[in-house]
Amino acid sequence: MPRDENGESLRRVTVSMSEDTFQTLDRLVNDRGFDSRSQGIAEMIHSQAAEHLGKVGTEVMAANLTLVYDESKSSLLRDLSRICREHIAEVISSQHVLLEDDHVMEVMLMQGPAKILREIANELATCKGVKTAQLTLTPFLIPQVHGKGKTNEF
Repeated sequence: MPRDENGESLRRVTVSMSEDTFQTLDRLVNDRGFDSRSQGIAEMIHSQAAEHLGKVGTEVMAANLTLVYDESKSSLLRDLSRICREHIAEVISSQHVLLEDDHVMEVMLMQGPAKILREIANELATCKGVKTAQLTLTPFLIPQVHGKGKTNEF
């Protein structure tokens, strides 16, 4: 059985598609810089699998949430902070970048059950002043730094 550069075994599949879909695939592979159609298709499958597992809700996942909001709204920053503190076990970190016209882009890294991550994202997205919210889930987890069986030696 053939293996990839990481030593994982590879399986070959045959896929039939319309000419339009094939042309779209080739444009996508070229535009995104994939080495091959196989690499592009594998990335799409991983992305869709994460989306599907995230909808199931019980799977523990890592996620990033990107918010764009208008910080001039009077209680928005307090509301966002309150929600993050209520979910301090899931919200690992955040970084914000100041944009034009009192707007901020904030990226939050989270980990936990997909259902809870979606609930947090929805709660944050519905705060008055939030313009956009995009949640991206992945089944790959952030290794725990602290926890059972872990020791920190200094």
